[in-house]
Amino acid sequence: MNTPVATANKFAAYICSGCGLGDKLKIAGLEKVAKTEGKMAVIKNHPFLCNAEGVKMIQDDIANEGVTHVCIAACSRRAKAEAFTFPTVAVSRANLREGVIWVVAEGAGHDEVRQEMAEDYVRMSCAEVKKMTLPGGNKKESASKKILVVGGGMSGMTAAQAAVDAGYEVVLVEKTGQLGGFANQMWKRMPFNAPYAEAQPTGAAELAAALSANPKVKVYLNSTVTETAGAPGRFAVKIAAESGSISEELCGAIVQASGFTTYPIEKLPELGGGQPNVVDQAGLEALAKAANGGPIKRADGREVKSVVFVQCAGQRDDSGTHLPYCSGHCCGTSIKQATYFKDQNPAIDAVVIYDDLRVPGMGEDFYRSAQNKGVIFTKGKASKVTGGDGCNVTFKDLILDEENTIPADLVVLATGQVPNAGVDLDEWTATATAAESGDEAAKTRKSALQKISVLNLNYRQGPDMPQLKYGFADSHFICFPYETRRTGIYAAGPMRRPMDMHQAQEDATGAALKAIQAAENAAQGRAAHPRAWDLSFPKARLEGCTQCKRCTVECPFGAIDEDEKRFPLFNEERCRRCGTCMGACPVRVISFENYSCDTVGMQVKAVNVPEEDEEKPRILILACENDAYPALDMAGMQRLVYSAFVRVIPVRCLGSVNTVWITDALGSGYDGVMMMGCQKGENYQCHFVKGSEMAYYRLSKIGDTLKGMGLEPERMQTYEIAITDGARVARLIDEYVAQLDELGPSPMKGFG
Repeated sequence: MNTPVATANKFAAYICSGCGLGDKLKIAGLEKVAKTEGKMAVIKNHPFLCNAEGVKMIQDDIANEGVTHVCIAACSRRAKAEAFTFPTVAVSRANLREGVIWVVAEGAGHDEVRQEMAEDYVRMSCAEVKKMTLPGGNKKESASKKILVVGGGMSGMTAAQAAVDAGYEVVLVEKTGQLGGFANQMWKRMPFNAPYAEAQPTGAAELAAALSANPKVKVYLNSTVTETAGAPGRFAVKIAAESGSISEELCGAIVQASGFTTYPIEKLPELGGGQPNVVDQAGLEALAKAANGGPIKRADGREVKSVVFVQCAGQRDDSGTHLPYCSGHCCGTSIKQATYFKDQNPAIDAVVIYDDLRVPGMGEDFYRSAQNKGVIFTKGKASKVTGGDGCNVTFKDLILDEENTIPADLVVLATGQVPNAGVDLDEWTATATAAESGDEAAKTRKSALQKISVLNLNYRQGPDMPQLKYGFADSHFICFPYETRRTGIYAAGPMRRPMDMHQAQEDATGAALKAIQAAENAAQGRAAHPRAWDLSFPKARLEGCTQCKRCTVECPFGAIDEDEKRFPLFNEERCRRCGTCMGACPVRVISFENYSCDTVGMQVKAVNVPEEDEEKPRILILACENDAYPALDMAGMQRLVYSAFVRVIPVRCLGSVNTVWITDALGSGYDGVMMMGCQKGENYQCHFVKGSEMAYYRLSKIGDTLKGMGLEPERMQTYEIAITDGARVARLIDEYVAQLDELGPSPMKGFG
C-alpha cells in the first residue's frame, strides 16, 4: 500500500500597488517585512493584483510552485472576494486600502505612521495565515435536500409551491383534514394586483389541488410532527397521523408556517364580545361566505342593513390586558369586508371606526375605492357596545372631540392575530426543571406544553424555536428575515410576525428559498448564513476539556450537545461558525481550521508596539465582521480620517472574543482595546443573535483582571456599532485615542 506523502506548507505574500497603494506606501518596505518578519517563502507585488493577470500570477504559484498559504496585502477582505478566492489554499487578507491609505491623514508627519500601520497589517496577515489550515468541510453523503413544510395554510402551501418550482421535493404536514388553513374560512382576500380596487378570490382551493396532484409533494393531513432530530441535511422527522400511524421522513431543511389564531372575542365583553350580533372578522368572513355574494345575514337569519367595524379591538393595548401590538392586516380586512356589503347593496350603512388607518403599499387605492362605494370612515375610539335585537356602538369622535353613538344591525371587531409558534422556551425550561425535581404539577404542565409543540425538536434547549416578544417566532425582521436560532429551520407567515395574506405569501417564498440554501449548504459541508461559503467547523481538543459546559450552554443555535462522557459533541450542520463556543471556552480548546485563538492571538502579538518615549500609542480594535468591520470600511470609502495608531482585527462575532486576546494585548504594551460589536438586546442586530450580548456579559467582568494587572479599567471599552456607522466609528476612535492620551501610556510597555 502506498502511503501518501505529506505536503510541506509553503507561504506566499502578494502585495498590490494599485488603487493608490504604490503612491502612498513604500512597497519595498512591505516586501521586506513579509520576508524578514513574516518568513514568507514567496513575495511578489503587482500593480493591479485583482485583475486577470494578477490573479493568474497567484494561481500559477499555487499550481506550479506548491504554495499552500496565501497572504494578500491589498484591499479589505470584503472587497474583491471573488477574485481572491482560491479554494485549495488558506488565504489571509491585509487591508491596506480601506484600512490604511484611505483613513490616514495627508501631509507632513503622516507618511511615517501610515507606513508603520501598513507594515503592521502585513505582519498580522502573515502571522494569521501561518496558523490557518485549509478547511475540509463536513459533507455528509446521506444529506437530504427534501424540504419539510409544517402547516398547510396559505403560507405553508406557498412555501411548498416555491420549493417545488425550484425543483425540490416537499413534505407538507397539516394538522387538519384539508389544506388551506384560515383561507378556507374566507370568502375573498384583499386585492394584490392592479387596480387594487376590488376584493379577489383567495386561490386557496386551486393551490391546494395543485400541490395534492404534484408527484414531488407528499401531503400528510390530520397529522402532526412528533419528533424532529438531527440537523440541516439530515433532519429525522416523525409524523403522527390521527389514526395513530407513524411515518418517518429525512429532510434537508424545514419551514415552519403554523399560522395564527384570532384573539378571543370573549375577552372583550365591553365591546360586545359574546353578544349574538357582535362578531370578529373571521365570523364576518363565515357569514359572507355563506351568503356567496347575496345578502349577508346575521346568525338569527336577519338581513344586515347597517354594520359598524371597530378597529384595534383588543389590540395596541398598553394596559397589559390585551394584545399590545398592531396585527397589520386588520384595517385592510375591514375595508374589504365593508365592500362586501356595499357591493351587494349600496344602501347598506357601513361605518369603520378607527384610531389610525394603516393600509401600506397599494392599500391606499383600496381605501379610496371603498370610499367611492360609500363606506364611511370615522376617526374615533369605541368604548362600549350594547344591544339586543340591534347594537349601539358608543365611541369618542376624535375629530369633533365628542361622544357619539351609532346603531347597527351587526358589529364587527378587528381582534388581531395570535401566533401558533409552539412552546415558550423560557416557560418550558422552568417547567422541565421543576418536573425533573419531582414536582407533580410541573409534570402535568410539561405534558400540556408538549401537546402544543409544533416541531417537537429533540434539542437540549427545548422542543420549539425561541420566541421574541408576544409569542412570535424568533426572526429578525431587519437583518435576516426567516432566520431563527435553529439552523436550517425557517419561520414564515403570521407565526413570525402579524401580516396579511399577500405579505404571508411573499414571506413564505423567502423562507422556502432560505431553506433550499440551507439544504444545499449542508450537502456541500458549508456553513449557514451569514458565512455560507465557510467550510470550517469547530473542533475541540478533548484532552484539555474541563467539561465546564459553557460551550454547550452559550451556543445560540443548539449546535453543541454532550456525549456519553460529557464532552462537547458538535452537530456541525447546525453550526453557523460564529465562534461563540471558542470565546466561551476558558481553557481555549475549541477552534476552527481558519479561525482560532492562535490566528487572532498571533496577529495581536505581531504588531510592533512602540516604546513609551516614542509617543505612538497602540490601540487594538476587535471588530465584528458583520457590522463594525463594514462600518470601518465605509469610513475608508468616505475618506474619513481617523488615528493611525489603531490596529483592527476582524472577528466573526463579538461572542467569539476570548478574553486572553485582551489580556495578552494589554500585557504586551497596547495602550487600549476597543471592542466593536452589534447592537444587543430586544432590538438586536447581531447576526448570531446572542453573540454580542454574551460578549458584553463576559467582558463586564474583566475589570478585576485589569486591576490585578495594574491597569485602569478604561483601557478596555466596548461599543455597539451599526453597519451604517462609518462616520461614528471614525469619531469614536479619535475620541478614545484622546482619552488614552489623557490617561497616559500603558505601564506594561517594555514588558511584552
